[in-house]
Amino acid sequence: MTEFTGAADPDAGGVDAYIDALSGLVAEAVTVAAHVTAAQVAEVRVLAAAGRLAEHQAAGERSSVRMHDMALRSIAAEFGGVLRVTDRTVQQRIGDARELVECYPATLSAWEAGRITRGHVRVIVDAGGVVPAERRPAFEVDAIRMCEADTPNRVRAAVEILAERTSERSFTERHREANGCRKVRVIPGQAGMSDLIATVPTVIADGIMDRLTQQATTIIDARDAQDGDDRRMDQVRADVFTDLLLTAAPALDLATGDGAGSLGAIRAQVQVIVPALTLLGADDGPVDLIGRTPIDAETARCLAANAPSWARVLTDPVDGAVIAVDRYRPGLPQRRFLRARDQHCRFPGCRRAAIRCEIDHTVDAARGGPTALWNLAHLCQRHHSMKQFTRWRVRQSSGGILEWTSPTGRVYREDAPAPPVAFVAAPAASEPPPF
Repeated sequence: MTEFTGAADPDAGGVDAYIDALSGLVAEAVTVAAHVTAAQVAEVRVLAAAGRLAEHQAAGERSSVRMHDMALRSIAAEFGGVLRVTDRTVQQRIGDARELVECYPATLSAWEAGRITRGHVRVIVDAGGVVPAERRPAFEVDAIRMCEADTPNRVRAAVEILAERTSERSFTERHREANGCRKVRVIPGQAGMSDLIATVPTVIADGIMDRLTQQATTIIDARDAQDGDDRRMDQVRADVFTDLLLTAAPALDLATGDGAGSLGAIRAQVQVIVPALTLLGADDGPVDLIGRTPIDAETARCLAANAPSWARVLTDPVDGAVIAVDRYRPGLPQRRFLRARDQHCRFPGCRRAAIRCEIDHTVDAARGGPTALWNLAHLCQRHHSMKQFTRWRVRQSSGGILEWTSPTGRVYREDAPAPPVAFVAAPAASEPPPF
């Protein structure tokens, strides 16, 4: 194992020693990840074989269903003893392993070859549940290609949309059915606490969370350091949620004092990419709720039609090129363009929606970086700060491509998000100078 024992003083060679140690640890992590993948795939194959053995053991029995279950229970108990987990857990894992081995062989092979990760496998299998068996091989090919290009959280929505478009029943139809099961329930917890859970449409849930976050942020920003209020964001969100439900408005608005104030004026925002054909009613496929999972076309059309403050992006139904963009803020066309282009934070793997991010100068303004489209990109607060205060560096090339260089010298390419939104030449934007 690589150890770092260098001095902290850069003049004493501490920085070089730190980078060398970090490079060694990263290389070891790559090797370990390969070994872990090999072990995980081997375990999946063993569990799947155990499931087939149980099925073979019960073959020919009159009460085949019952006998198969008994054989599976027995094998699961045996495995549970050596793996030190319950037989119920093992039985579930056997079922999952058989599904992967028998229904998604291309996905398993891609995982075994290191082309995708276990997280990608979970995304493909979870989404593929709605895909008919005869269409699954083609779905796998496209889904694996998507997963090879990005992290699981980034590709999840795209893979789910792909699966929904391959399904026999439309997403809109199944959403209507699922919407009939919306409910609120209380699950008792410990120490006098409980979980209040609401099952509602995704866009509603995202809007609720967004509004609570905005209101909690206003309270935290306005509070006096001397008032003793040291509540964390989660705690303030929970308190605002309680006040809203019990009193219809926050009982105390620290932004303006007691009583009603600016918190009540805060409205939720969600960011959705809606193809033109969906807006016109010619396509009922799912659309992408940035930062979350897909939503149904009917909800997207309702949002576009009834929310005057909605920032709408109209795309060409053939090539995905942007043909119209609603104004987001008067006099700030760059912000509208960048929000549509970026969709989310542009640090590799981060999917925080652009409406929750800051617009960063790739080349800092203090160093002469202009406020031009080719020098701007959305970064969430976490990654914006990391760019400023760590040894991570970023370079932006034409087309909005970001190249991030880690402290160890590894380069991570962050392409601009793929269609459904594609872009023609940016208005009034000059080409970036060579670096």
